[in-house]
Amino acid sequence: MNGEPGPLQDDGRPARASGRLADEVYDTLLGQLMSLRIVPDSRVTIDALARELGVSQTPIRDALNRMEADGLVVRVPNAGYRIPPQITRARFEDMVELRLLLEPAAARRAAERASRQQVDDLRRMLEEMAELADGDGHLAYGSFGLRDAAFHDLVAASAGNQLVREALARLHTHVHLFRLVYDTEVTYLAMGEHDAVLAGVAARDPDAAAYAMRQHILLSRDRFRRLFEASEGAQ
Repeated sequence: MNGEPGPLQDDGRPARASGRLADEVYDTLLGQLMSLRIVPDSRVTIDALARELGVSQTPIRDALNRMEADGLVVRVPNAGYRIPPQITRARFEDMVELRLLLEPAAARRAAERASRQQVDDLRRMLEEMAELADGDGHLAYGSFGLRDAAFHDLVAASAGNQLVREALARLHTHVHLFRLVYDTEVTYLAMGEHDAVLAGVAARDPDAAAYAMRQHILLSRDRFRRLFEASEGAQ
């Protein structure tokens, strides 16, 4: 150490490493989103978050940019950001229909085309998800949901069709569903279904991979349908 002062935040206070601080802000906001402390369809501003979290605007911007890419927030021109509304039952059913058209076919192609590195990456993702499934709290649950999305994205990438991958990515299906309810049983059930998809891809068995993906989507649909029905019955 040379004794010189370190970098400062926007307000002149000593700054932590910017990347690490942005990660901390991201994790904090993800936990608040999953716990519904930040409510759906509400507006968030950089200034307000900086004051609430006691940090400069720079890590807030970095975290929000990352959250926008993950589908967790939507940028509003000249007005900051907005939290997406909760998914409706009608949109959920439409998303399931589209996924059934695209994802089993993508899994089939992934079994035919995935590189050894992509198979290893899929396996590593499932290992990370297993660790998160054992974690406590809304942050671990939200992080699992994002890994879930990344797993499906890599299956689509392994299929080699960029248009299919982009179409699925725009849905942000997993983010919206995990925001719907905090239910850790979802994580354990999804893990076994993901294992079956990976097994089909790794074995270069297109039929098995496509079947496993279709079953996963149908079982996930049934789980979340029950949540919608419970919510509708409580109204």
